[in-house]
Amino acid sequence: MKSTIEYFDFEKLDLRVGEVVDAIVPAWSEKLIELKVNFGDEIGEKTIFSGVKQWYVPGDFLNKKFIFIINLVERKMGPAVSQGMMLMVDSDNQPQPIELSNLAQVGAIIR
Repeated sequence: MKSTIEYFDFEKLDLRVGEVVDAIVPAWSEKLIELKVNFGDEIGEKTIFSGVKQWYVPGDFLNKKFIFIINLVERKMGPAVSQGMMLMVDSDNQPQPIELSNLAQVGAIIR
């Protein structure tokens, strides 16, 4: 277990529902899948990289909704930049995406 945090620390995270509208494997990477994620009119689209290529193909994410952290500092990955992170469950050392139902609204805040 990690160390405890104050509620104020958790409150800093901007967790949102995002829908993957495009997904590719960048030619320059052996580990990453590049996701274009729609977060609705307020936020728009963000590019988010996920190091899950050994377990998934881009089509596994396309047109599906997941939970993302969207206020992380942007991170350079190869020649590109990731603008967030998809939350996943660590299951037997294989990440499992947390897919949401179609009822979840794009851009909705996770509390």
